[in-house]
Amino acid sequence: MNTINHDKTDTIIAVDAMGGDYAPDEIVMGAAVASLESPTNIILVGDEAKIKAVLEKTDYRQDRIEILHTDQIVTMKDTPSEAVRKNPKSSLVMAAKLCGRGKAHGMISAGNTGAYVLSAVKYIPRIKGVRKTAIATVYPTRNIQKRADNFALLLDVGANIHCSKEEMVQFALMGKIYASDVKGIENPTVALLNIGKEPYKGGAMLSGTFSILESIPNLNFIGNIEGNDVMKGLADVVVTEGYVGNIVMKTMEGIAEIANHLGRYAFKHRFLWRLGLIALSGGIRQMKQLTDYSEYGGAPLLGFREIVIKAHGRSKAKAITNAIKLAAKTHRDNVCGLIEKEIQQMKSQFGNG
Repeated sequence: MNTINHDKTDTIIAVDAMGGDYAPDEIVMGAAVASLESPTNIILVGDEAKIKAVLEKTDYRQDRIEILHTDQIVTMKDTPSEAVRKNPKSSLVMAAKLCGRGKAHGMISAGNTGAYVLSAVKYIPRIKGVRKTAIATVYPTRNIQKRADNFALLLDVGANIHCSKEEMVQFALMGKIYASDVKGIENPTVALLNIGKEPYKGGAMLSGTFSILESIPNLNFIGNIEGNDVMKGLADVVVTEGYVGNIVMKTMEGIAEIANHLGRYAFKHRFLWRLGLIALSGGIRQMKQLTDYSEYGGAPLLGFREIVIKAHGRSKAKAITNAIKLAAKTHRDNVCGLIEKEIQQMKSQFGNG
């Protein structure tokens, strides 16, 4: 396919066409739909013959999709360091390189998470002043704050294991900007996940983070929340270290799967339970929609100069379409630039930490 001559104002998103459980078919179909529904240019990185075979079976805007051919791929079984080192021309790595070279304004992959993070770290410049990047994910809540949607933002959920208090503060600022711009929340509430609500709980790092957060002007910090508060929706942004956030996220996913399993079990074994499930079917469908990752596309890896979106490994076309739209909106709204401005303002007030 011929290379498209992009205008300087075009938004260009690089998509790893070969990453994920349903690649390349679902990835390419998602990009095709995005080309019809969004004013975004898309570079599909992967096996050109396979990508073209999918495109031939679906409608798409030819002037918005181009292909960067490579026959190298990173699998889910590859260790991150070996995957990036041994496959420098893999679809995942090439997508990251496009962002790093200014050829794309964002990248998306449903592939190997560790290799994805490592590729971004290696090839895409971080925002000036950012110490560590963070994976942020949205999750459903009881929406106690009565927001327009039921989702809150949790970060970090796995890009890092342990963090310093300064890095945690940066996560809070990045989450604030993302929730404000992408989710449209004016003055979003920010909380720190801890083992107690008291400011001194959680050891030196968490208590130190608390102290800094409560002193930052224009940050709507509401203090600590505990694990049983996470899904209430007390805060729009919940900040934690990566290993804790990952456990929280995986626990929520597990609960949803167990609820689905118990529902099927009940339907098979008891007549009265079946009647109850029929009565609750509307609520169950609503909960399924709320927890459906395809609705929100993917998790942003915040802290880079370009937007980096990690789609779920089981993503199908709808999720990829929404991920592309999300990445494009984030670029057009200059979210990365706003994060940089926020962090520089903090540094001017508090020093380098």
